[in-house]
Amino acid sequence: MVETMLRTSLGETAARNLADVTKTAPQMGSISPRWLLRMLPWVEVEAGMFRVNRVRVIGSEFQRVETRVDGERALLLPENLRAIPLFRTLDLKVLSELVGRFKSRQVPADAVIVREGEPGDELFIICRGKVEVVRNSRSGERSILSFLRDGDFFGEMALLRSEPRNATVRAVAPTLLLVLNRASAKALMKRHPKLLASLKEAAAARSSESSSIQLETTATEDGEPTIMPTFVDYEEHPLEIALSSIITTLRVHSRVMDLYKQPFDQLREQARLVIEAMKERQEWELINNDRFGLGSNIVPSMRITTRTGPPTPDDLDELLSRVWKEPAFFLAHPAAIAAFGRECTSRGVPPPTVTLFGSTFLTWRGVPLVPSDKFVIDRSRKVPTTRIFLVRCGQERRGVVGLHQPSIGDARLPSFAIRFNGIDEKAIASYLVTVYFSLAVLSDDAVGSLDGVEIGNYSDDAA
Repeated sequence: MVETMLRTSLGETAARNLADVTKTAPQMGSISPRWLLRMLPWVEVEAGMFRVNRVRVIGSEFQRVETRVDGERALLLPENLRAIPLFRTLDLKVLSELVGRFKSRQVPADAVIVREGEPGDELFIICRGKVEVVRNSRSGERSILSFLRDGDFFGEMALLRSEPRNATVRAVAPTLLLVLNRASAKALMKRHPKLLASLKEAAAARSSESSSIQLETTATEDGEPTIMPTFVDYEEHPLEIALSSIITTLRVHSRVMDLYKQPFDQLREQARLVIEAMKERQEWELINNDRFGLGSNIVPSMRITTRTGPPTPDDLDELLSRVWKEPAFFLAHPAAIAAFGRECTSRGVPPPTVTLFGSTFLTWRGVPLVPSDKFVIDRSRKVPTTRIFLVRCGQERRGVVGLHQPSIGDARLPSFAIRFNGIDEKAIASYLVTVYFSLAVLSDDAVGSLDGVEIGNYSDDAA
């Protein structure tokens, strides 16, 4: 077509050929805010090793008994019985005979396993299920003391002496138990005369256990009283934590770096995306690593379970009662925080919010609920479940700290090392990218966990 109008300026079609488009850097949808990396105080570890010195504790924390379920039958390894303080010092031969005397027992939901006030003569190990421990007050009011789940045990002192049960234990869900009665234990004691003495010694030691060493002090107003001597003992074999690492090799063709470096430097963008992915993995490891992750550093006494499944204000209050010394933040999957928000809304107590790092967080009792999508969600059950952590931070508070080596890398990327690793015969340049880090829990009461958090429940009003 012949142009009939006389143009006096550059046409749009021609101008578009000369102009470049406005564009963004490459976007990665899997990048998250990684709040845990921001919330943790980081400690410089110059030699690659961090030692946690503690005051010696008299008596160790109770562990959970590991069992395996085969259909309707529970299987138990002899060495796993050492998680019960009463059996901790027994040799493997005796433990093997003891395991053979346990019997599997199926208990339906709402069934009473032991009743307060009745004489007891059985030890119970929970292999699968959930029970509640209830006590009646003098006024007749019923109070729930705790919930017990897989691996917990109760009633072990009944193997040695006949005493009334001090609480009622009721199955909340169908529960599989391993049960050992006093008669079976006594029959084994006759075959091994030293067993009774060992059990009595362990029972006496348990009765005198305390959570920390006691210091003798003297209080006086006048006179010349005898001053009590004292000292503080330390652990002889303190925990030592070595820095862990995440490592990968970034490969970029030299032709790409040379010809396509405007307006974005290709090597810089490739490195940025690799580092973002490594930071995502870093936060996952800080939560889930089976050696130093938060989840593996929570002692049994700091773990509780939800009362009904969904996370309620009562559950978070119970968690706050465990980590009550200057708690810094809750840490949970966004779906768990949403489930908690629904429970608050249904009760007419919507949680307030607070602004941190320019973003809005839900809070409970003034403690922010920090989201992280790195939590594992158990989808093997009818309703998916996860966990909620409560964390105290900082060395001065005997809390949780991150460990890194800032002398590696620079101020923008502490503990990140990027090293040129040569160019191969295909003109592909390689860069070794490494990040060094770990995590330390300085005191057992610095982190607690709410387990069995159901995230798939919705109120009828919201349906």
